[in-house]
Amino acid sequence: MNSWYRKPLKWAVIALSSAILGTALLTSAPAQAAAARQMEKLDRGLTAVKINGGVLVSWRLLGTDAGSVSFNLYRGSTKVNASPITSKTNYLDAAGTTSSSYTVRAIVGGVEQAASPPASVWANNYLDVPLQIPAGGTTPDGVSYTYQPNDASVGDLDGDGSYEIVVKWDPTNAKDNSQGGYTGNVYLDAYELNGTRLWRINLGRNIRAGAHYTQFLVYDFNGDGKAEVVCKTADGTVDGTNVTIGSATADHRNSGGYILAGPEYLTVFAGNTGAALSTVSYDPPRGNVSDWGDGYGNRVDRFLAGVAYLDGVRPSIVMARGYYTRAVLVAYDWRNGALTKRWTFDSNSSANAGTAGQGNHQLAVADVDGDSKDEIVYGAFVVDDNGTKLVNTSRGHGDALHVGDLDPSRPGLEVFKVNESSPYGAYSYDPKTGAILWSVTASADTGRGMTADIDPRYLGEEMWATNGVGLRTAKGVLITNSSPASVNFGIWWDGDLQRELLDHTWSGSTSTGVGKIEKWNYATSSVTNLLTASGTLSNNHTKGTPSLQADLFGDWREEVIWRKSDNSALRIYTTPYETSHRFYTLMHDPVYRLSIAWQNVAYNQPPHTGFYLGEGMAAQPVPDLYTP
Repeated sequence: MNSWYRKPLKWAVIALSSAILGTALLTSAPAQAAAARQMEKLDRGLTAVKINGGVLVSWRLLGTDAGSVSFNLYRGSTKVNASPITSKTNYLDAAGTTSSSYTVRAIVGGVEQAASPPASVWANNYLDVPLQIPAGGTTPDGVSYTYQPNDASVGDLDGDGSYEIVVKWDPTNAKDNSQGGYTGNVYLDAYELNGTRLWRINLGRNIRAGAHYTQFLVYDFNGDGKAEVVCKTADGTVDGTNVTIGSATADHRNSGGYILAGPEYLTVFAGNTGAALSTVSYDPPRGNVSDWGDGYGNRVDRFLAGVAYLDGVRPSIVMARGYYTRAVLVAYDWRNGALTKRWTFDSNSSANAGTAGQGNHQLAVADVDGDSKDEIVYGAFVVDDNGTKLVNTSRGHGDALHVGDLDPSRPGLEVFKVNESSPYGAYSYDPKTGAILWSVTASADTGRGMTADIDPRYLGEEMWATNGVGLRTAKGVLITNSSPASVNFGIWWDGDLQRELLDHTWSGSTSTGVGKIEKWNYATSSVTNLLTASGTLSNNHTKGTPSLQADLFGDWREEVIWRKSDNSALRIYTTPYETSHRFYTLMHDPVYRLSIAWQNVAYNQPPHTGFYLGEGMAAQPVPDLYTP
């Protein structure tokens, strides 16, 4: 358990078996001396879905709520619960119909509070958010392209307590950095959940399209209650108010379609309007292309990004370049209308010797050393909150990593990582000390790995990977060689404490597949389908990633966003199942919320919590936070 949570003064959190108690308890305790974190001020996120037997209504328990808070639920003006709802944040209203409307009211100290915004009933357990598809085009070498919605992120862009969606549009000729060729422009759109488009940013011809080029952050960096959007820009980027950044006519593309010359910028955009608020030179800069590992433009343009509470209280921007060879991370603060630099980490520095080539295709952010300030887990090494090297396992580059309280039987957090470079295979390490907790070798590149509590017989999250790693306990003990075929995402979905498998059905004949959710049957090493998201498609080829997975509204269970197969909308699925468990919204858990912020980065990975959420868990810690 980490220091950003409030802890009881006298009693340690008691590990309770959810199978015995039927519901996970919440701790309630005074705050520690450590300062509270700035987090989003959210509304109740009330959601109502028509299912067999009535209408399932669910809502948020906020991190600012006392553990004693209870609720009354109203259908119109009629209270539907006989007594206050105390043990969960969902309710099956047998009398509800698709024409019903609901509100929920918190009860604090016996006094009923103001009603939430009303929620109408979804006819299905999904909501379509209509999109405005950008016009296609033709590259200088005569190749036509159209557009598909790709990665998405969320933030409260207008300060109303609910999330808006920022989606990245990729052209159909988007490229991996290793591939030559021109691409169409990349666009960022912001949408209300009803499909109202707030703005469109055109990143312009001098930003190449592909998974490794545009890492965008959506977060309230200055604490004004409204999220900003931050990403790399260039000459010809047009903001959401039609203002051009840099030169409108410059074209820095070479004959191979790469952009290896010309200025690079970092821009902070207003979340509510898309207006460029500040633009500075992008740091880490390109410099000499060959300094990053090759001369044609592959490794120089490998970008990562994340949000981190480097002072323990307010969020900072972390932008990064490189991981195959040289790796550079730069931290910025957005305060009072100014973008200022906090620190730079460079693997070329003698103080960081050995960190070159140790980065992953993604990063994660968490307070791994218990000082209330965040570190950046960059792959095989960890950068401390002050920009210095904390630890380095020296085990090289990999395609997937996971960070959280994966093994609750030991203190602190753990990292699970797979390796593309020798030694191949997978391993778990302590991000505070760098100690290898366990490892298993493989004969070749282990390209995918996953961790989630899918087997209630073992405490902690199970871990598995491709290339013969098998399914293992949190301590690395082999459970079975018949590990799940799904090695992409996990989701809390059906109401118990295990996580389900989130993936797509992919035949190999196309680059995308239909979204699906499955449950692992540990007794038979097989899966049961819980959802086939007909009419949707996944993103990012074999990765099978959704546009976004997050606890967007309703109770603590997660939602998943896939694009519709005709690209006309984003389809948001929410659970149709009841649950007896009551947790604070996962979006008020720091590790989880920052996971959502970096989920769109490069090779997308699923979010994790900073506490263990699974069978045999301890009581959920109370977040120590304040809201603007």
